[in-house]
Amino acid sequence: MSDAAAPELPLAPPRLPALPAWLRARPELALTPLVCLVVLACWQAVVRLGLVSQYVLPAPSDILLALAAGIGSGLFLQHGLVTLAEAATGFGIAVCAGLVVGTLVAEVRLLERAVYPYLVMLQTMPKIALAPLLVVWFGFGASSKMAVAALIAFFPMLVTTIAGMRATDQGRLDVLRALGAGPFRRFALAKLPDALPHIFSGLSIAVVFCMTGAIVGEFVGASAGLGYLIVQANARMNIPQVFAVLLVLGCIGVAGYALVQGLRRRLLFWEPKQEMSRK
Repeated sequence: MSDAAAPELPLAPPRLPALPAWLRARPELALTPLVCLVVLACWQAVVRLGLVSQYVLPAPSDILLALAAGIGSGLFLQHGLVTLAEAATGFGIAVCAGLVVGTLVAEVRLLERAVYPYLVMLQTMPKIALAPLLVVWFGFGASSKMAVAALIAFFPMLVTTIAGMRATDQGRLDVLRALGAGPFRRFALAKLPDALPHIFSGLSIAVVFCMTGAIVGEFVGASAGLGYLIVQANARMNIPQVFAVLLVLGCIGVAGYALVQGLRRRLLFWEPKQEMSRK
């Protein structure tokens, strides 16, 4: 008789390669582009299979072609600089006005009771309804777009400045007052540093709103700008170009927001880390 065959041992399952340390620490760096690729692939398939008309939702490939054509011809750069200049000027006006008015309202209680209700009423008005009036006042040039951008971005700066000025530690103010510091020194040494985190929160909102204001102004009446391109492309039913312009606007908005956050990290080095970055 032959010897009985030895029982076979189960094979160990193959080990998956270990993920890099940086990917284990920040998995969103891989998940975010992966989600984007999955969405784009599903979007492309839905349009190419005819489930959605390309006149309603163009395929991502068509949008990329329109984006490449607009960048290659310099069309997006030419009109983008116009919109960026309008938004940047409106942003500067809104920041200056918001800081000054917010500080005065926070420091002078009588001014708050007299002026603040009118500011709130102005904010509740739809800015799209005010845009035609601003065009009548400032004309069809860049001034009306700057005015709309400044008007939309003003209120976030106002509210955050008031909140920041009132968030100052009263104990620090009492110590400075006891040491003989005047109102200006108390403002420079205590109120302004404590208000900076709130002010930068307002800047983060205002830098996005000012782009919206510039585009709204160009929708009402303009001869240049990314909003003008959207209106013209929509009239020609060139929907891929509309999406391409929206993509350019999104990139500009993200760049502006990232710039503000970079300044915040550099200037507010004392701010708690959980507010600066999420791990």
